[in-house]
Amino acid sequence: MTRSQKYQPTWLGKTFAGALLGLALAFILIAFFAWYGPGGIDARDKVQFNMWMIPPLWLSIFSFTYLFNSAKQAWLLLGGLTVLLYIGFFMLRGGL
Repeated sequence: MTRSQKYQPTWLGKTFAGALLGLALAFILIAFFAWYGPGGIDARDKVQFNMWMIPPLWLSIFSFTYLFNSAKQAWLLLGGLTVLLYIGFFMLRGGL
């Protein structure tokens, strides 16, 4: 591959994927921890911990989106993972 073929200027698409899907992914990962983690949803001080864990988790996912080869790949992988986790969560909660 030539140098121009290796570099794909898809930073805008990756940024939107990380911002939107990364936040949705962070929410569902924290939801799994909140409901099925130690102590369940009613554990003492767990709500505060969950609230403060969303930004570091979101920003970690957001920063790793730039490692994808293309914006399409970022959208497909993050979107697919997010949809699967939301479906799994709602199935476990008895919503589907």
